[in-house]
Amino acid sequence: MTSLSSTLSTWLSQGAPAILVTVGEARGSTPREVGAGMLVGREVCAGTVGGGRLEWTAIAAARRMLEDGSEAETLDLPLGPATGQCCGGHVVLRLEWAGAGTLAALQERERRAMEARPTLLLFGAGHVGRAMAAAFSPLPLRLLWIDGRAQEFPETIPAGVERILTDSPLDPLANAPAGAGYLVLTHSHALDFEIAEAALRRGDAAYVGMIGSATKRAKFERWFRARGRDVEALDGLTCPIGADLVGDKRPEVIAALVAAELLVAFAKLSQISLSPRGEGRGEGDAWRGSFRLRRTPSS
Repeated sequence: MTSLSSTLSTWLSQGAPAILVTVGEARGSTPREVGAGMLVGREVCAGTVGGGRLEWTAIAAARRMLEDGSEAETLDLPLGPATGQCCGGHVVLRLEWAGAGTLAALQERERRAMEARPTLLLFGAGHVGRAMAAAFSPLPLRLLWIDGRAQEFPETIPAGVERILTDSPLDPLANAPAGAGYLVLTHSHALDFEIAEAALRRGDAAYVGMIGSATKRAKFERWFRARGRDVEALDGLTCPIGADLVGDKRPEVIAALVAAELLVAFAKLSQISLSPRGEGRGEGDAWRGSFRLRRTPSS
């Protein structure tokens, strides 16, 4: 998987022309948000502005531009009347010939998006931790994977994941930015309790999750109170994690459910993804995703 800027850089180095399609406005119910983008070449595309008839319309217009040399075009599309889609919203797409200036702008947006990613600290490199690291790798997060046991980490760390080998897991926790998330699933219940307590005491976490059961949570709450901690902080603890699918404890399933919990928690904290028309987004937020090249029929 590669970013739009990496894809465009490759295409330009090969002399392959491309059109950048960007969602300039999105009103009502729309398949993608303002800033979402895709690159259209003569035979391949990268990225997406929402799929369906909307995207096919954009691809057809972009390939007409590649044929006639047009520099820019705007498509004003009410989704129902113009494309037959049932979203019911209204999208304005901006199409521009992609050159060196476009590449520089994409690189800057992606740099800002990387800096704006929320931070997640994942404690534990056991079988559930490995499943979570793999599941979280493509998500728009800065993932710090922490354990003191070098042999537990896989030979190949998933792309975008930062491994921290330390016997002092409270140190990276203390240095985490405000609004970070914490996932606690070490090999030791005692260590889980210490890490979860430290995360809750910070008072600025987007998410604190600890693997376990209702029984483990009850034990932790008693332990937490016995240490004289503020019991209101316990409202910020998710334990068990990924509990929406009762009875399925496969690591990959837990990881998928926890990923959903995390994304909702980060969105609630920032109010970025919950804005109905994209207001409040950081300039690069819409460019956080990664993209696969895909073949499309010529228009």
